[in-house]
Amino acid sequence: MITRRTLLGSAALLTAGAALPGASKVWAQPKKFEIVMCAKQEGISWFDDMRTGVEDFAKDFGVNAYQIAPETGDPAKQAQMVESLIAKNVDAILVVPNDPKSMEPVLQKAKDAGIVIVSHEAKSLAGTADYDVEAFKNEDFGALMFDKLAKAMNGEGKFVAIVGALTMETHMQWFNAGMEHIKADYPDMEFVLSEPIEDNNDEKTALDKVNEVLKRYPDLKGIVGCSVSGTSMAALAVEKLRRKDIAVVGLGLPSINGPYLEDGYQNVALCWRPADAGYASAFVAYKLLNGETVEAGMDLKRPGYDSVTIEDGVVYGDATLILTAENWKNYKF
Repeated sequence: MITRRTLLGSAALLTAGAALPGASKVWAQPKKFEIVMCAKQEGISWFDDMRTGVEDFAKDFGVNAYQIAPETGDPAKQAQMVESLIAKNVDAILVVPNDPKSMEPVLQKAKDAGIVIVSHEAKSLAGTADYDVEAFKNEDFGALMFDKLAKAMNGEGKFVAIVGALTMETHMQWFNAGMEHIKADYPDMEFVLSEPIEDNNDEKTALDKVNEVLKRYPDLKGIVGCSVSGTSMAALAVEKLRRKDIAVVGLGLPSINGPYLEDGYQNVALCWRPADAGYASAFVAYKLLNGETVEAGMDLKRPGYDSVTIEDGVVYGDATLILTAENWKNYKF
């Protein structure tokens, strides 16, 4: 069956003028695909780096690929932006949703309109999106993150955790997997809250809440951050108190968390390269637009995505980065 995607993927079509008597043959240029990343939020270093990957893909493959995002991490605003992309009739939408569940109806609408959908940090959308692209299995990443915290705390003491929001699927997958790991392997560690702290990916909110919890629990021994804002502001709060006895571990970027690692106010940062995730997601969309299959073992042209695995519509790389005081300067993002 001929679909919009196979038509878009055609190498060239005769223009109408070429069919007129006496007219010379004029071949139309292949369509320049419009591939748009709708990220969680503007003004965050993480997604600034992701934008560079999307733009690099545009240069490498000659497509119109770019990134948009709401000014705040508002799921409703993000859904409105996707609605506008549907109205614009773009070829592919890449999305890192603030709330995957609330995003599902509008993504289904886009898919029904023939738009290719590739999600990131949203494994649960695999049935709605054509594919979800992940840097790793989130359960493994969460267990690793919390294990790094446990080792920095010598396996004992009180700790808290920070997420961007309780609705952020990836953050909660890390948190839940990490807590299971702690309960199974570190019985002398105590999570002192009923749920993780929400910082809305906002540094001021994160700093205020970390300062509050440090006052409430002066004997706190560890903080694990599932957001860059949470991790970096935890390190800043600990630095201001000169409390190197409090372990800080979590999601981080070399450009933001590196100085805290260097000065000993953060023990370990874990991440993946946002630019590479954006590039890999765009590559998957590009393959689909060209009518090609996405297969296990394929190379998405970025480190850690050179031989992907695929399970139930989720494309997994092996792109975890562990940053320490010794190696963070090796990474330029």
